[in-house]
Amino acid sequence: MELVFPFDPVKRAEVSESLVMKNDKRLYHRFRAAPYYGGIATADAVGCSFLCAYCWNYGRNLNPNHFGTYFSSENVASNLLSIARKKSFHLYRITGSEPILGDTSFKHLLNVLQILFRKDPHSIFILETNGFILGFKKELADHLKFKNIQIRISIKGADPVSFEKITGAKKEFFYYPFIALRELEEKGIKGWPAVTIDFFNDDEIQNLKTILKEYKIKSNLEFESLEDYPFVVENLKRRNITLKRYKHPI
Repeated sequence: MELVFPFDPVKRAEVSESLVMKNDKRLYHRFRAAPYYGGIATADAVGCSFLCAYCWNYGRNLNPNHFGTYFSSENVASNLLSIARKKSFHLYRITGSEPILGDTSFKHLLNVLQILFRKDPHSIFILETNGFILGFKKELADHLKFKNIQIRISIKGADPVSFEKITGAKKEFFYYPFIALRELEEKGIKGWPAVTIDFFNDDEIQNLKTILKEYKIKSNLEFESLEDYPFVVENLKRRNITLKRYKHPI
């Protein structure tokens, strides 16, 4: 996939979707039981609208069509349900990529959700997303009114400039995840913002909280820490990104 920084994430999402989707089938490179959230059945997909410097799945998202196998929504749900039964889990997620790249991948996701919720009515699906397409195409939120869904939107940077450095996407697209969060709150869908604290100082966290307030987002801000794999450290150096490490207690 040809890439010039900074890029248009709308176009990148379109190209990524064309590579990772074949009708209802999407590219996944593994299914696993993961320890996060107290134990969660996990599908690792490929393909993203961003290319974050600290992404643990960077190589696969850089050239997504070179990795994985195409699975239908029925196959994905079946694999997740099998893991959940073996581990007595009731939590599910798709991670390692952006689940929502456009209409085709969104329909695939909805099919997965409908099967999971039908076969495991007490389950919770944690939708991990960068929120970009959800903010860019606000009408998509109308289709996420499931009682069993929780949406975690990862905020990439403290402002447009740091967003561009971290994601590789043009800085003018920084605000779309906030639009997504506002839409979810207005529609009564559980969602919240999350940040990797290593890229924020105290003032930037306060600025981020101000932006959330301006968008009338009441959800609490979740903090996570960087997983500094060697290739992540190298990517950060290439983009001239320094760690700041928010000092306040989490």
